[in-house]
Amino acid sequence: MPDRLSPLAPFRHDTFRTIWLASLASNFGALIQAVGAGWMMTSISHSVNMVALVQASTSLPIMLFSLVSGALADNFDRRRIMLIAQCFMLFVSALLTACAWLGFITPWLLLFFTFLIGCGTALNNPSWQASVGDMVPREALPAAVALNSMGINITRSVGPAIGGAIVAAAGAAAAFAANTLSYFAIIFALVRWRREITLSKLPRESMGRAISAGLRYVAMSPNIGKVLLRGFAFGLSASAILALLPLVARDLVSGGPFTFGILLGAFGLGAIGGALLSARLREQLSSEAIVRIAFLGFAVSSLVTALSPYSVVTCLALLLSGCGWVLALSLFNTTVQLSTPRWVVGRALSLYQTTTFGGIAAGSWIWGQLAELQGPANALMISAVVMVAGAAVGLRLPLPEFQSLNLDPLDRFSEPPLQLDLKPRSGPIVVMIDYDIDDEDVPEFLTAMAERRRVRIRDGAGQWALMRDLENPTVWTETYHVPTWVEYVRHNQRRTHADAAIGDRLTNLHQGASPPRVHRMIERQTIVPYAYERYKQSLDMH
Repeated sequence: MPDRLSPLAPFRHDTFRTIWLASLASNFGALIQAVGAGWMMTSISHSVNMVALVQASTSLPIMLFSLVSGALADNFDRRRIMLIAQCFMLFVSALLTACAWLGFITPWLLLFFTFLIGCGTALNNPSWQASVGDMVPREALPAAVALNSMGINITRSVGPAIGGAIVAAAGAAAAFAANTLSYFAIIFALVRWRREITLSKLPRESMGRAISAGLRYVAMSPNIGKVLLRGFAFGLSASAILALLPLVARDLVSGGPFTFGILLGAFGLGAIGGALLSARLREQLSSEAIVRIAFLGFAVSSLVTALSPYSVVTCLALLLSGCGWVLALSLFNTTVQLSTPRWVVGRALSLYQTTTFGGIAAGSWIWGQLAELQGPANALMISAVVMVAGAAVGLRLPLPEFQSLNLDPLDRFSEPPLQLDLKPRSGPIVVMIDYDIDDEDVPEFLTAMAERRRVRIRDGAGQWALMRDLENPTVWTETYHVPTWVEYVRHNQRRTHADAAIGDRLTNLHQGASPPRVHRMIERQTIVPYAYERYKQSLDMH
């Protein structure tokens, strides 16, 4: 079977295999900690909303800080960022363990610690997900993303049951201690990883400019925008089951912490099945069809969970929702990665995480409020209706199919020889490109220029315009601005092989004997006489 069809093909790459195995231990700890935190909140607070906020406090930092983390992932060594994040979470988990052991934990202090762990996750995730493309070739990327989801859910299938047993036998502090120890495996694997880093000749982007570049790229990429919308809708609706699962275990099936762990384990077991099925489903169904199945499967699972008083029936329903969870989220993640070049993939993934986990955080709070007012069963039934509505959104905004675009850098651009001594920060730079277009080619030219405009703005250009010469109507001029010379160079280096088709199309439409002429100019302001005199006086004074 070819690599692209094999769900286990990424394991042939040593780095991916090593870090994937190490992450299993870390994921085990995280799930054990989640069980401990969720059950501890049911023990120290009688508020249903506070129980739901445990998940929200972990998801909220991912929504708030992922964009900054994505900019860091695209501009710094991703391996070092992951090491910093893992060491931070190790420290916070150790502190949480100590406070729980000494009996200092209050509901708000518990939320504070889970929020800090969420901050570490927010820092880690964009670098981790963007690094998958550094570990495996592009054709193995969908399978690698699915395996990452499967790794999380292998631990989800047994970790919560183990966590429930630990909490039942030794208390939540022991669960927090187990999580603290689990970080050492992934830290050791990251220390051993010797990632090859391609050093750029250009200065690093400032944080503000890097964030705005990521926002601009996603805003000018319609396919990614559809993924963000559906990811938010999925997170908003699907969060009900996980947020309310401690209450399901306690109130609907009359169980304890071990039952809670078993229910989470059933969800994780279903997710493993979803990861193994994802490659085959992608061959047989469209991306939109898979996402609709995930939404509708979650709706059925939520409805059965709300109505069932039997833990066995609830576990069967959770198998379905776990499968849908992985199918949807791994497909969203893969679509973003395959639609994004490497220079901005961390920021694109961070925006995806911001919207998806923003939906999860908002949903956790909303479903907690509804459960407080109407009871967990009614909240779950309402969430099922919202899930059906999320599936219906695809009728108007269907997800794009996977595209085999070559998003590697084109590397055709070389800096032109300049007669002015420009500094990297010199600017603003104005670029004008002249085309000679026959009248019969004008409609095709305008269509190509519309796509050129989107790519120019997406890659950092501003004030784009297309002008036609009134005295010589066959001459058309494309013009755009960039703030500095270094940003002009960066703009051109961002062009990919997929973008080259647009430039080649425009060049073929050009009728001149020589290629389209490019004018590169630096903008300068004139000095009025009075200001000029003041300017000379200031020079004389110095």
